[in-house]
Parts: sequence; structure tokens; C-alpha cells
Amino acid sequence: MLRLGVNIDHVATVRNARGTPWPDPLRAALLAEQAGADGITAHLREDRRHIRDADIDALMSGLRLPLNLEMAATAEMQAIALRHKPHAVCLVPEKREERTTEGGLDVVGQEAMLARYIAPLREAGSRVSLFIGHEPAQIRAAARIGAAVVELHTGAYCDFDTEGRTAERDAELAALIEGAALADSLGLEVHAGHGLTFDTVAPIAAIPQVKELNIGHFLISEAIFLGFPDAITEMRRRIEEARS
Repeated sequence: MLRLGVNIDHVATVRNARGTPWPDPLRAALLAEQAGADGITAHLREDRRHIRDADIDALMSGLRLPLNLEMAATAEMQAIALRHKPHAVCLVPEKREERTTEGGLDVVGQEAMLARYIAPLREAGSRVSLFIGHEPAQIRAAARIGAAVVELHTGAYCDFDTEGRTAERDAELAALIEGAALADSLGLEVHAGHGLTFDTVAPIAAIPQVKELNIGHFLISEAIFLGFPDAITEMRRRIEEARS
């Protein structure tokens, strides 16, 4: 069964826009669980623009589902992860000025540092995931340093689809399919995510090596119109339909 991880970052974005206690990310996570999510993802950024430290505290104490903590490979974030010991830690590239994560982690260029960085996280019992592109060199480097998981960045594929650039979209999808096969052959568990919608999820869900999809912004957006549980239920239906 293909797992669905629900990213709740932008529940916190709405909360922070008004400086109120609501909407509560933990409440969203519990609703996601009731609607069939298999895990919860939260990205604790350096600038705390959405998820905050108190949210991680609340999620760790209040969740029954596994928590996937997204974070940059900094000393501050490593200390937070080692204190909480979430089910999974997903390392992502992070730039303060970006609106959202713009690409995959450069594992090749930081191989020695990342190998040292992830070792204590693995020893603490967290599954380490690297958010990367589909380039074979990056996938091989992820395997060499001992990551358990790679999450393939689907943002370019989704952008090409939105812009009607079908040739580029199809080429990107083909590269993601090849990347997933390579990662699986190297013993890495394969996840995928970023920018996925009702319209773009099926081809990614159909990739047999992909074990988990992580989706957030679109589900929070659809929740305005459908309600959060119904948006998750519909995404789950489309994923299962594509997988079958």
C-alpha cells in the first residue's frame, strides 16, 4: 500500500498570519489521521515562518501517527531532532528568501559533511531521508552515506504540468521513474513529493518503487472548499486508483 504523508506547515502559516492560536496544527494532524493519513510531515525552518518549536513539542506528545520532521542540516536542527527523536528526519535544502523549497539537496557536494551529520540521527533511531532530485549521482551519494530514504522532488514535474509544457513534463516524469528504480536497486526506500495535486498525483503514485507520497500545500488549499478530511480522502482515493 502506498502511504500518504500529510504536511501541515500551511495550517501554521494561516495561524501565524494573524498571530492567534488557531488554526492549530496538532488539530489538523489529528483530523488527517482520522481521514486516513499514514504520517504527518512538518518543516521546522530556521526562520520559523510556519511550524514553530512548540508545534513540534505538541506533535510529538499528541500524535499517534509517525512524525516526519523536515529540516535543514544545521547544528540547531540536529539538536532539536536528537531531543525529540521523531520517526523520520528529512533533510532539505533551505534558503531564507525562498517561498518554498526550490530544489533537491546537493548530496554530492556535501557528502562528507552529511555522512557525519546523519550518523547521530540514525543512532538515535530516526529514519534519515534526503530530499533530492532524480540525478543518478545524487541518488548514489545518498546510498553511500547511509540514508534510509530518498524523497524525490516532484516540483518541476508539477510546474511543467501547470504551465502546459507537456514535453518537459513527460521528460521529467521519465527521469523520476528512472531515479526511483535506481534508488530502489541501491536499497533506498523511495518517497516523492512537492507540488502534487489531484491532477498530477496519479503518474507519481503509479511508480512501483515509490512507497510514500508527502503532500501539503494543495491539501490545505482544497480544505478551504472541501474540508480537510474530504480533501485527504479524495487524494487517498486517487492514489489508490493509480496504484491499482
